[in-house]
Amino acid sequence: MRSRSGAIDWRAQKRKAGLMKSLVLERKDALSLRDFPEISRAEEALGPRDVRVKLHTVGICGSDVHYYTHGRIGPFVVNAPMILGHEASGTVIEVGAEVTTLKEGDRVCMEPGIPDPNSRATRLGMYNVDPAVRFWATPPVHGILRPTCVHPEAFTYKLPDNVSFAEAAMVEPLAVGVHAATKARVKPGDVAVVMGAGPIGLVTALSALAAGCARVYVSDLSDAKLEIAASLSQAITPVNIRSENLVETVQRETDGWGADIVFEATGSPQAAAQVFEPLAPGGCVVMIGGQPDPISYDAGAAMVREARVENIFRYAHVFPRCVGMLASGAIDVKPLITRTFSFDDSVHAFEVAASAPAGDVKMQIELPQ
Repeated sequence: MRSRSGAIDWRAQKRKAGLMKSLVLERKDALSLRDFPEISRAEEALGPRDVRVKLHTVGICGSDVHYYTHGRIGPFVVNAPMILGHEASGTVIEVGAEVTTLKEGDRVCMEPGIPDPNSRATRLGMYNVDPAVRFWATPPVHGILRPTCVHPEAFTYKLPDNVSFAEAAMVEPLAVGVHAATKARVKPGDVAVVMGAGPIGLVTALSALAAGCARVYVSDLSDAKLEIAASLSQAITPVNIRSENLVETVQRETDGWGADIVFEATGSPQAAAQVFEPLAPGGCVVMIGGQPDPISYDAGAAMVREARVENIFRYAHVFPRCVGMLASGAIDVKPLITRTFSFDDSVHAFEVAASAPAGDVKMQIELPQ
């Protein structure tokens, strides 16, 4: 909403934001776009170190879709209506009395997991594994497919002018890839394999290259997704495992040595059982894809390689790095954004996302401004 001078009227935006029309997962397979007064009441108060953000763009994550289609992810069960969405960007419309780094009108992205600052995990720097973390759109915490949210200043990041709202809403999935590359301890010239060409697999490939990998092999079953992978960089080699043998390809092109790093980003038990096959001696496997059940683990294959195995859970300390790489052009996520829906079409957007179109990587929803 703009004044007669053309400037955005933030006070009018705040009044308008009181109508909390939200995308609500009522129960498994049932979505609605409706007012959610409980959120309106809960977010009336703004803490001294909080900001109020008018949401602009929200990405549809695989976890959002999984809650929609299955009603649960592991121990997290949707027992009551829950607002979806956690990959977001927007504009600050109000700041708390003690906020110093942000002001009204700042364009921002937000880290969706808020830990207990006094927990042992947080004090050790591992705030992402704090058992008390409150993560958007993880039951019973509501997500942000709604007009506004209140968020701590410490987990809200100002955007450079050359980073769009759409790119900023990609910072959350990109953070997973950057965290994975960090845990892998990529060295300049490393060769990596990324199993899976979904959104997380592709941001992991981009992150591995930005960290210094000379070559990244991306495997998948979808030609359409592999075409997108190949378009991201000349240093990415797509491998369709329907017609090519991943291990033979990597062995042939590394003189029989193998890949220095293997990133498992499919969440498939079959793929996870094969993570050591393309790995070089002394290499590292990074487990990214969530596994709902225990998986097969070839301890012998790991042992003879003296393989190092890392596991990641979301991310920590990487949001500013992601924003910086988007701003500098070190990573370009724009090719991954394949479809955008209006907020009024949110239910349809999730129906499309649940159908898993082969040519789509990241779908986003734009909220009215």
